[in-house]
Amino acid sequence: TPKHKQNFLKLASEGFYDESTFHRVMNNFMIQGGDPESKPGGNDKKIGMGGPGYSVSAELLPKYRHDKGALAAARQPDRINPEYSSSGSQFYIVQSEKGAHHLDKTYTIFGKVIKGIDVVDKIAEQPVGRGSRPIESIPMKVRLEWLKRKKIEKIYGYPSKT
Repeated sequence: TPKHKQNFLKLASEGFYDESTFHRVMNNFMIQGGDPESKPGGNDKKIGMGGPGYSVSAELLPKYRHDKGALAAARQPDRINPEYSSSGSQFYIVQSEKGAHHLDKTYTIFGKVIKGIDVVDKIAEQPVGRGSRPIESIPMKVRLEWLKRKKIEKIYGYPSKT
């Protein structure tokens, strides 16, 4: 999913995600973040609707499934987004052990957690209020680390060819 990968890398390298929060947390399902409205000074009433001002065309590949740890792009509902275009910045990470396969082929998956799934689980366990928003803010800081495929396989035991 090259368009989604490039978009995420661009935003992360610009610091776009820093100080935004995981604004939607649903234990045994997923955690969602990437809305600039969730940053300090953002519009609290618009959290969940913000973005960089553009969407990304869907890149739906059947070989990618919503297994635990899948990183996928959030999007508007089908009734107003029949093309399945993705949010320009919002993403979610599947936290359920069973996955979220009802989302397969309708949301673009563009990555996978290969280290730190325990952190995803801890975030998902936080108390939430209205709209599945965590009672206490869970801010993020996104940093990029460039590794060659073979090094990823060696460090994390993750297959370099998928």
